[in-house]
Amino acid sequence: MIDDPMDRIAAALERMSPAPLEAPDFEAAAAFVWQTGPDRLEPVANVSRVPLDLLLGVDRSRDTLLANTRQFAQGLPANNALLWGARGMGKSSLVKAIHGALEAECQQLKIVELHREDLPSVGRLLNVLRHAPDARFILFCDDLSFSHDDQHYKSLKAVLDGGIEGRPDNVILYATSNRRHLMPRDMIENERGSAINPSEAVEEKVSLSDRFGLWLGFHACDQDQYLAMIRGYCSAYGVQIDDDALWAEAIEWQATRGSRSGRVAWQYFCDLAGRRGIAI
Repeated sequence: MIDDPMDRIAAALERMSPAPLEAPDFEAAAAFVWQTGPDRLEPVANVSRVPLDLLLGVDRSRDTLLANTRQFAQGLPANNALLWGARGMGKSSLVKAIHGALEAECQQLKIVELHREDLPSVGRLLNVLRHAPDARFILFCDDLSFSHDDQHYKSLKAVLDGGIEGRPDNVILYATSNRRHLMPRDMIENERGSAINPSEAVEEKVSLSDRFGLWLGFHACDQDQYLAMIRGYCSAYGVQIDDDALWAEAIEWQATRGSRSGRVAWQYFCDLAGRRGIAI
């Protein structure tokens, strides 16, 4: 307990204006999560991801993002990427899998997860990453979207290509979203109907997604792709099941979920492996 009034005042001022973040040990891990209050980069020992070759039905997006990331890892020009589209089709899984695949090629390639609610602190994060010796960073923001009264998108513009300093050469941004323009369609329509200059109001919102050099679309899979995903998991983890039984169970599983996606395929496979007593 602090009894001296001056000590209490000093402690309160320190909380209001904390000391600058010390440079973290980037050799401690290949993945980090940005946390605020106080600012810090938390190392992640084991990243939750699946092997790249198990992500089926997204071949074009996989090849494009893999080539872009390899260019970046090699110090060559590369684009920020927005992965948008149907839920559960492997957008975030692809980013993590590509980092894992290239980690062996470039030991200095790191991935840093930035939560949407922490976007206002992105300037401080970039300042830390900018001065990291030799390391290159994929800044990963998952499930990115903005509501009608959300101003966080303005913070993101500086990461993409705005601001006087610009994006650090050793940082690239990969974001995932269910929305191509990151804004709800009704929000864009409301802007058109209520703004004094509708075109300018809409342009301000839509221009954010335009700042991503790569747009990679993810669409709902068909039944053959869905079954191929499950068969791929079975082969990779040694789960034995004949085609007729797999077809019947997997179709029933997706019918109870009311959707068909890579996520649903994985959830069925987890149930199947559990029933067969096989750890994954």
